[in-house]
Amino acid sequence: MKIQSIRGVKDILPGEIEKWHKVEAAARRVFAPYGFQEIRLPIFESTSLFKRSIGETTDIVEKEMYTFTDRGGEEITLRPEGTASVVRSYIQHKMHGQNRLVKLYYMGPMFRYERPQAGRFRQFYQIGAEALGSASPLVDAEVMTMLIALFRDLGLDNVELQINSLGCPECRPPYRELLKDAIRRHLDELCSNCTSRYERNPLRVLDCKVERDREIALTLPRISDHLCDACKENFTAVQAALTSMNTPFTLNTQLVRGLDYYTRTTFEVVGTEGLGSQNAICGGGRYDTLVEEFDGPPTPCFGFAVGVERLIATLPESTWQDITTKPDLFAVLMGDEARQRGQEVIQKLRATGWHVELDYEGGSMKSQMRKANREESRFALIIGDNEIESGQYVLKNMAGGEQIPIEANHCVEQIEAHLKTTQT
Repeated sequence: MKIQSIRGVKDILPGEIEKWHKVEAAARRVFAPYGFQEIRLPIFESTSLFKRSIGETTDIVEKEMYTFTDRGGEEITLRPEGTASVVRSYIQHKMHGQNRLVKLYYMGPMFRYERPQAGRFRQFYQIGAEALGSASPLVDAEVMTMLIALFRDLGLDNVELQINSLGCPECRPPYRELLKDAIRRHLDELCSNCTSRYERNPLRVLDCKVERDREIALTLPRISDHLCDACKENFTAVQAALTSMNTPFTLNTQLVRGLDYYTRTTFEVVGTEGLGSQNAICGGGRYDTLVEEFDGPPTPCFGFAVGVERLIATLPESTWQDITTKPDLFAVLMGDEARQRGQEVIQKLRATGWHVELDYEGGSMKSQMRKANREESRFALIIGDNEIESGQYVLKNMAGGEQIPIEANHCVEQIEAHLKTTQT
């Protein structure tokens, strides 16, 4: 039997990985001016971390986590999301002792045992950002603005920022009871997921994707009508800050997100074209109690996570136009001395960042030129006995066929000049 990758995971091959590199580079480029720094997190953590943070009534904890017992008898889980690990690290390394807003971002694989389908995998990748240490509405607006800036940088314009407020520990509990009472009148009409969890997590009914349940959800009490004065004031300030930052948004009173730790501002960014009903590209929000729940000091936080696979599938083809894996130069080297001289040139060009290939088997000139064509190299550098004797190598433009004499003593500088002037 041939060994295959496990169902729900995939290899990211050359030809595709370049897209990932571009998205990751854009994130680093956009996040840096906002003061965010990268953190690398463990792939697995203690299972209790995710049970406490995500919530034991969520689908993730109940059905989707990859959990096992290690040889020391400890229950371990492959991380299903990144926020809990960031918070654990924040507390463990006493970042809160710095008495300032800590801004972190991460990139890497997450793991959930879901039914594999288009754009959804059991090992998937996220880019996330967390701002820890401020309750200011300006933080909410700034982080959401930064996210929209990332999408704009990648050429994704057809998106909509949707926001809502989930209230706080003061106003949400009475709203939950009101919502449960309203849901109870529709139990015989709701899907099995909603009927089984409405007692424990009634807000999830508002987020159900079943069409009939969505219709019922529209008739249920809205949390925006039951916010306390402090939450109303906070949400108004978030909207004002977004407006001042020229970040368009819409209100979505059905938006609740799927994790228990969210409070106050929550948001999603959705595609406005061609994504169908499952059009959410990313989401996040404020979680002001999570650090305390992990026995850290009171620390208001705000963050988000973007699914990289989802984002790449959403981006327009124009985003990838400047991506190329084709060589800048293919060295056609004929004879031992030519190979020796050619290797010196190749290494100098590679050291300055040019992509140079050659025929390692040392075939005939005709076969080497065929390989240069097959590789779709921009130029071919030809060095043989005649070129060595004359002191002039030949640089061939593979697109136009023009052959350019290159002085052997200054070949690297002259080759670079031609590579730069024809660079797309």
